[in-house]
Amino acid sequence: MSAADSSAPLLKTPLHALHIELGAKMVPFGGYDMPVQYPTGVMAEHKHTRAAAGLFDVSHMGQVRLIGDGAAAALETIVPVDVIDLGLFKQRYALFTNEQGGILDDLMIARRPDDLFVVVNAGCKVQDIAHMQAKIGDKCQVLPLPEQALLALQGPQAVTALSRLNPEVAKLTFMTGGFFNLDGIETFLTRSGYTGEDGFEISVHQDQAVELARKLLAQPEVKPIGLGARDSLRLEAGLCLYGHDIDTGTTPVEASLTWAIQKVRRAGGARAGGYPGAAVVDEQLSKGAARKRVGLVSSERMPVREGAKLVNAEGVEIGVVTSGTLGPTVGKPVALAYLAKEFAALGTEVFAIVRDKRTPMTVSSTPFTPNGYYRG
Repeated sequence: MSAADSSAPLLKTPLHALHIELGAKMVPFGGYDMPVQYPTGVMAEHKHTRAAAGLFDVSHMGQVRLIGDGAAAALETIVPVDVIDLGLFKQRYALFTNEQGGILDDLMIARRPDDLFVVVNAGCKVQDIAHMQAKIGDKCQVLPLPEQALLALQGPQAVTALSRLNPEVAKLTFMTGGFFNLDGIETFLTRSGYTGEDGFEISVHQDQAVELARKLLAQPEVKPIGLGARDSLRLEAGLCLYGHDIDTGTTPVEASLTWAIQKVRRAGGARAGGYPGAAVVDEQLSKGAARKRVGLVSSERMPVREGAKLVNAEGVEIGVVTSGTLGPTVGKPVALAYLAKEFAALGTEVFAIVRDKRTPMTVSSTPFTPNGYYRG
């Protein structure tokens, strides 16, 4: 997790006072004063989300509307994914790229009747909004939504809890959404999230955010969860954190995110290229990249953290860890890392240097624990 610029005053989400009331430990994150954990602690919060349902405040994220008939075509000029064919109330993962094919940010796009609804990362939202306004602001209206809060309800019992506020939410499948009245509160929500579990992300006006949070926390399955468990949950799910596992120095191919680039946008596709860095990405898609993001698992108890160097049996440096923790669900150290391609095959043994000692790790598939997404 990245700390904010300490010289700037920290912003507060609409739920800030509620976090204090609930006994949260607050830390700077993405320019905001955010809850890293509540009194039960990160481990208990992680396990509760995997077993029941956790409520996360993700209002620090950026929410944006792209309005106009040309919005989808315009957005395709700055992302390598298929936006034009995205169905009504469907959601898709996307990436902003630069001219070198590097990743400026990752984001979510949902098609609604009157706009495209875009969610970007907190630490990147100012530049992301400026990027969209500069690149496509002449083709569609780029309208930030600072008045909207964002709540994430995650876990296998999230649907049970949310259905008490509106039973219709249970009909949604993974990566679809809609407008829902939740016990008198108007929202737009999608069945998606950042934990590897079933769940929902709920956009709600800031004036009703606390009321909605209290309604959700009143459900017996739901407890508040902080950023600490959010990080360990997403890492076990093999999901990238911007600024750590992906950044402007990593391409979608290096980052093992090629699944996000649909055939129609690849070389030979009907709408191939046309986005920044397309030539670099297409060449790597055809020839491969020199390094690759992989999952790593260790049988030893020593956690391997971000920045740890990776070496082969001869001690030659072959990569670096970008995220690592002792996975509470899997019960062993897990990590995301970049490795030279000749060491990136599943089952390859490498060594992480931790406190000047070698910790053996094995290249593993991700997610490290099975996903719970509801696909219907």
